[in-house]
Amino acid sequence: MYRYGTFARRSWPLWMTILTFLGVMAILGVTIGLLVHFLAVGKIYHYQGGFHISGVTYNDSCENEASQASSDLSKDIETKISDAFQNSSMYREYINSQVIKLLPNPSGSSVQLQLTFKFPPSKRDSMKPEIKAILNQILEDNMSSWNAVSASIKLIEISKANAEMLTNNCCGRQVANSAVAGNRIVNGKNSPAGAWPWQASMQWKGVPVCGASLISGRWLLSAAHCFATKHNSEDWTVNFGTIVNKPYMTRKVQNIICHENYSMAGILDDIALVQLTEEVSFTKYVRKICLPEAKMKLSENDSAVVTGWGTLSMNGRVPKILQQAFVKIIDNKVCNAPYAYSGRVTDNMLCAGFMSGEADACQKDSGGPLAYADSRNIWKLVGIVSWGDGCAKKNKPGVYTRVTAYRDWITSKTGL
Repeated sequence: MYRYGTFARRSWPLWMTILTFLGVMAILGVTIGLLVHFLAVGKIYHYQGGFHISGVTYNDSCENEASQASSDLSKDIETKISDAFQNSSMYREYINSQVIKLLPNPSGSSVQLQLTFKFPPSKRDSMKPEIKAILNQILEDNMSSWNAVSASIKLIEISKANAEMLTNNCCGRQVANSAVAGNRIVNGKNSPAGAWPWQASMQWKGVPVCGASLISGRWLLSAAHCFATKHNSEDWTVNFGTIVNKPYMTRKVQNIICHENYSMAGILDDIALVQLTEEVSFTKYVRKICLPEAKMKLSENDSAVVTGWGTLSMNGRVPKILQQAFVKIIDNKVCNAPYAYSGRVTDNMLCAGFMSGEADACQKDSGGPLAYADSRNIWKLVGIVSWGDGCAKKNKPGVYTRVTAYRDWITSKTGL
């Protein structure tokens, strides 16, 4: 005969029940949160695209200044792609697009594109066909104006790293948005990391004394007066990055070439080339700026940007983080007025700033870039910080070496 034992039923304490309930709810909350994050929250996606143009040959590798024809075509393509997406059902997901290269092929040219979108991962499979359909429609709408080959669109998703690699070798392309109104080097604000990836710090025996602009893997442009009494290349190093004493990259100097006609007295032909001992490895934070064509013209009141680690005021302290100043081009006639520089500004010089003062380069900014963005937001080196009367003084704007006046000289020394 079996004997069944009896057991007293015990109830859990109330506190343990509440604790268990809260634990289950916490796990459930985290699980739901993760699902929402991965399925509903937007993520950045990058695409590489391309299409063919028939019968017309372009060769714009994006590594140097583009011809006017290819630049106009690239601008038209970028504008129409942007307008099409912003006027489509995908306007919330679209971020930007740009033409990377226009390269010749046997039947004409190939156009290489980069596009960026933001959408939830749950929409990833459906987005690519939608993007491609809009691009195909753009081609059909512009077959006659671009000589585009209908249905030649190719589109692949790429990683963020590969997206950056597409533009690393291109000149004049920023990583960060620099459009912060009111910044200035004198009493200025910090520039964003990656906004001016061509800016370099020229350091003499480890001390930063001037700026420079990276124009190729081994060449920089600076001001001749930086090297007038410090011409031994072995004493110089070059730092790249936003924080002057924490560079992304450092290089030694092999050679310094000052203009043969440089004159300290009138600060004439104030331009110098700096050759590095080894190539720079381009990254999203270290890139070159485009050189302008010799025939490029700037107009009065065109906007430009000057950057550097110079003093924040005359004889003032120096910043650790790169500073930026948004300035205006000033006509040489205005700059040469009796109340300004009284004819000292030559045709090989360029004035930029404000006649009222406001923003200006200052001491130790010498050799740094005055950069100008074209209609595609590609930056070109139009000036080199050279001289001025004080810093941000009324009627005494900054005076820069006009780079377009020295394009032939630069080419004769570097081949660029």
